[in-house]
Amino acid sequence: MPPSGHKSDLDQAGLGDRFDGSVDATSLDDVSPHPPGDQVDRSVVVGEVIKSTSLWALRLFVICVFLYALFRMAGNFWRGILPILLALIICTVLAPVAGWLRRHHVPSSLAAVLTILVSFSGLGALFLFIAPNFVRQSQTLYLQTANGIQALRLWVQQPPLNLNEDEIGTYIDEIALWAQKQAGSIAGSVFNGIGQATSMIVTLMVVLVLTFFFLKDGHHFLPWLREATGRRTGWHLTELLTRGWNTLGGFVRAQALVSLVDAVFIGIGLAIIGVPLALTLAIITFIAGFIPFVGAIVAGALSVTIALVSLGVTKALLVLLLVLVVQQLEGNVLSPWLQSKAMNLHPVVVLTSVTVGSALFNLVGAFLAVPAAAMFAVAYRYFQDMMKLKSGEKTAEELHFATVAGFLIGRYTQEQGEHKRAEWLTMPDHKAPNAAPADVAHEGVGDRLDDAVNMDARPNNIGDEEAPASRGARAHVVRGSVQRAMSRFEHLLHPDKKD
Repeated sequence: MPPSGHKSDLDQAGLGDRFDGSVDATSLDDVSPHPPGDQVDRSVVVGEVIKSTSLWALRLFVICVFLYALFRMAGNFWRGILPILLALIICTVLAPVAGWLRRHHVPSSLAAVLTILVSFSGLGALFLFIAPNFVRQSQTLYLQTANGIQALRLWVQQPPLNLNEDEIGTYIDEIALWAQKQAGSIAGSVFNGIGQATSMIVTLMVVLVLTFFFLKDGHHFLPWLREATGRRTGWHLTELLTRGWNTLGGFVRAQALVSLVDAVFIGIGLAIIGVPLALTLAIITFIAGFIPFVGAIVAGALSVTIALVSLGVTKALLVLLLVLVVQQLEGNVLSPWLQSKAMNLHPVVVLTSVTVGSALFNLVGAFLAVPAAAMFAVAYRYFQDMMKLKSGEKTAEELHFATVAGFLIGRYTQEQGEHKRAEWLTMPDHKAPNAAPADVAHEGVGDRLDDAVNMDARPNNIGDEEAPASRGARAHVVRGSVQRAMSRFEHLLHPDKKD
């Protein structure tokens, strides 16, 4: 240190000045590039931030490449994957019935066949129930349609259109000529539609066969998986797949409830307005509710069309208003809320997943987007549960598991975490810092933060939530910190002053 009352050459000359004979090199012997005290050079901090950021960027890049490859594979094998997904969704509804039959000593094959037959019989009974009403009212609807067309011809002859019979005939001829010119494209569309219909029939047959085998042998899948993958991996997969299965069943039940609400309100509204085939249209609305967007549009358009040809423009506008109000409430309020409750997803996630799914895979993507998002959420939450067990934040008894295998692997993961934490705490980088002196640590100052602490509160308000003893201990620490800061500031003002 330089003698008292004498400034060093470092104080007299800036670090950017030329190093020449005017600077005594010996006076710089005690000057170090390292910051004083317990400070760290900023370059070290920046380097650590860049290192951590680059590692995370590399991980995210690998994950994105994997997801892109998975997306491309799903696109190439979509025709094979789609029947499996549809069969699984159907099995979430039918599996409880097949399981009940097996528990009552019915063979698996017979239980699967009976379940499928009962479900199809229920659908057939539903159609038989509405068929007489449909046939009875369809004749009246035909007469009303003819009257509606005649009323439309009379309407176009009045102001503001004022068309005569010759002009109407001219427009009809132009429409017929346009249809003849478009005959080629129409025929191509018809053949394309026939091909798509044939493909759809084949897909439905495959779905039916897969549903039978899933109902027959599905309960053997998890035991086989545990045997094939080993205990630890098998237990993890058992818990994860069971959670996913329960979530998928919740999605189907929520969608059925949404469709039922749509059908009830639209059916009541149609009956009040006086639209023919109100019950039939309500059932069609319920079935179409399982097809996102398109199903609701087709059912609503059918209701409006029947109201138009049978009751006129005014009643058709009322039906249109009814359909729009119910569908807006269902699509923006009821469906996201019920699906978020059933699958523990935020409504924003539900809406976003449907939008992205429809943009990528059209109608089928919109239908499968929400269960796919739910599966990702299930996997993420399971990963979070395992991390909580390893870090010591939770115990296996505090978490909710769907299976015994899940609880066992959770307890094993907790024991693994205890041994791993003991190993980590011996490493310098993982040692907990001393947040308070030893004489006040027992007051709670050095305790770790837990769920009882409001992490969203402002730092100035944290002290208001503490016990008086804890506040006194913290005040003691703060006074010590202030005294040390004042001492350092005094040393900066008078560097030559002895302590």
